[in-house]
Amino acid sequence: MLSSHFPLDILICFCYLAYAHMYNGTYIDMGDFSDLFKALSDPTRRSILQLLRSRPMTPSDILARLEVVSQPTLSHHLDILKRAGLVDGEREGQFIRYSLNMSVFDMAVEYMMQFRRKK
Repeated sequence: MLSSHFPLDILICFCYLAYAHMYNGTYIDMGDFSDLFKALSDPTRRSILQLLRSRPMTPSDILARLEVVSQPTLSHHLDILKRAGLVDGEREGQFIRYSLNMSVFDMAVEYMMQFRRKK
């Protein structure tokens, strides 16, 4: 059962996108979609995505807002989100700042919008 924190319509977008072979005339190589769905299936990972909507954050920033998660558990969740292509990590000195990879979301929205356009 899906959590009410993650909109069902976005999940449906990803389902349709899984069957898309072209995006603006370019082949979409999104890798294994099981990683994407695995990443979205966990409520903690969805909470991390919600936090990253506001701004890029370091793991320390995220830990301060997710009080029930340990640092090793957070690292595990961030690794899953990165493998799914949902977040990017950029090194800044000794820290890594994580941000949403909006291209995955943009591709899903663009693909779904083609069904609303009249031919």
